[in-house]
Amino acid sequence: MDRPFTIGGLTLRTDVRPADWAVAAARNFSDNVVGCLVPPVFAAYARVFHPALREDGERTEEVSWAEVAEANGRLAHPAMQWPSITGSWRFVSSDDQPGLWDRLPEEGSLPIRQAARLARILSVYTATPEQCWFAVWEGFGGLGLPVEDEEIPRVEMPARPMLLLSGPLSAATASLSEPSWLDQRASLWWPRDRAWCVATDVDLMSTYVGGTHECVATLVADEELEAMEVGADHRLAWDGDSLNPPPADQSR
Repeated sequence: MDRPFTIGGLTLRTDVRPADWAVAAARNFSDNVVGCLVPPVFAAYARVFHPALREDGERTEEVSWAEVAEANGRLAHPAMQWPSITGSWRFVSSDDQPGLWDRLPEEGSLPIRQAARLARILSVYTATPEQCWFAVWEGFGGLGLPVEDEEIPRVEMPARPMLLLSGPLSAATASLSEPSWLDQRASLWWPRDRAWCVATDVDLMSTYVGGTHECVATLVADEELEAMEVGADHRLAWDGDSLNPPPADQSR
């Protein structure tokens, strides 16, 4: 590229060495635990649940996983999974529960309100909020990035090659899709001082954060996020919920 490529206030980088620490520390993808997404080098971890949405005419409101679990007679806990708290696999890709929720939690991208709130909280826990790194999985459709340019180096995260960008923490809300209404945010982001790290996998309805005990405690206590503390060995798979009954239609 003759000149830097920018999108949403972020600049695409051809030097991916700032991500070497994350690649080196990440667990094997087959382990299927938080440490595959967020490097297992932090003191504590949090799971941020993406909300479902309920639509009433022109009004749209968020519905927490805890609310969905309670309505379905299930238990809200850190390892709860969507098919377990709704009771059926059909609620993973289609259908809804009228009166409770109409639209599924966002999969593969942290919703913009949660991204803004998370960035605001995390800004307190880094000395370098103006110098952050953002990586996005190259396989997302509609990315407004030159993904077809194979000469641009990738961040070789387990099973998820990513393009690397840089910018201020405030750009955590930026969409990396073109057009921007497709609303695809970064898959992995952290500040230059590596005080914390945020990961949203393409296949998940949750975002994971690694940081200090104080940072994670703040996230969990925040009333504008639905977050619970987990460990680096917390399982990501749909069968990780051992407290709620499995969905009635057990085969996906």
